[in-house]
Amino acid sequence: MVNIKSYKVKTDELRYKFHIYIGTDPLTGKEKTTTRSGFKTKKEAKEAYYELQQEIKNGTFGKVSKDTYQEVYELWLEQYENTVEDSTLLKTKRIFSNHILPAFGSYRIANIDAAICQKHVNQWAKKLKRFNMVKNYAALVMKYAMKHGIIDKNPFELVEMPIIKTKISIDEDDEEFENFYSREELVQFLTHLEEDPNIKKRAVFRLLAFSGMRKGEVFALKWKDIDFETFDVRITKAVKRGEKRLYLGPTKNGKPRTIKIDEETIEILKLWRSEQEKILTEKGINTKNKQQLVFSNIYNVLHDPIKTVQWLSDFLEKHSLEHITTHGLRHTHCSLLFEAGASIKEVQYRLGHNDVKTTLEIYAHVTRKTKEGTINKFTAFLNNESE
Repeated sequence: MVNIKSYKVKTDELRYKFHIYIGTDPLTGKEKTTTRSGFKTKKEAKEAYYELQQEIKNGTFGKVSKDTYQEVYELWLEQYENTVEDSTLLKTKRIFSNHILPAFGSYRIANIDAAICQKHVNQWAKKLKRFNMVKNYAALVMKYAMKHGIIDKNPFELVEMPIIKTKISIDEDDEEFENFYSREELVQFLTHLEEDPNIKKRAVFRLLAFSGMRKGEVFALKWKDIDFETFDVRITKAVKRGEKRLYLGPTKNGKPRTIKIDEETIEILKLWRSEQEKILTEKGINTKNKQQLVFSNIYNVLHDPIKTVQWLSDFLEKHSLEHITTHGLRHTHCSLLFEAGASIKEVQYRLGHNDVKTTLEIYAHVTRKTKEGTINKFTAFLNNESE
């Protein structure tokens, strides 16, 4: 029997409400009820009661099927941010803000089907190199909705990933930019670097080129991490970017490593250490403590690694050198290690890769010299065979 009760609001107008049993709490064993009020007529209240009763019977009561993708994303983000580093959280938010939410944010999540997902994945594929990663992040929110009973299926599971056809050009100037130097180009780069009056920048770029370290790892170094006697560098941390600050976090693979560097790089680091001590002492800062950063900023706190972008750009332009990014020096180190005969395992450890696959897929670039030498090796092999 429907139990509809009347009550009066502040304006002395009559309104109707009802209580309805919705089940038993599985944790406490207690009965649960809910209240609906604000109905202007008893008939409206009864209709709402029977509609709600049917939802309870069908098992759909309490499911937020009318929520938008944006609203479910915000729920998902609350639990996601407790599982990742601040730097990863910041990157994830940017991916959603720039690509996913503009596409899906306003959709009612229950109305999103495979066709809608396919449409937006196709659009991402036309303009984004890493569209597959964007698709995977978008699918995480749907997976969350499915896990919490908001939807029954994840429509992204039915999406067919587009195949990007490589454009072939007969124009030599159209060749893809290779973000690493050959041996000759690196020697030219280092020659100009030796002449640079800024010792700090000389030390930073020399270390990047001769260690293969990530720039975030370089700016996380403390003087205690460098052994000037054995030429060992202990890499344990990396500068990460949170939403509001820079902070020291683990290396990309989460593992510390110790690598050797050359004597000349050690000498440049010694020069920079003396220069740094002079600069900071004038500011009343003691650099003798064990936590002193190798490359701190003018306030002796974490230096933003992104500063190297402008430093390098200005340097290359000044000396009319081939364009390369800071990360390209890491590519160069890896490429020349292979050319010099280093093993895959040696390169993998030195660069701090989690697995061999990363070493091969991302960094096993073949230098122009190696490309040119391929046919020579083939010809020499045939000639030796024929003798």
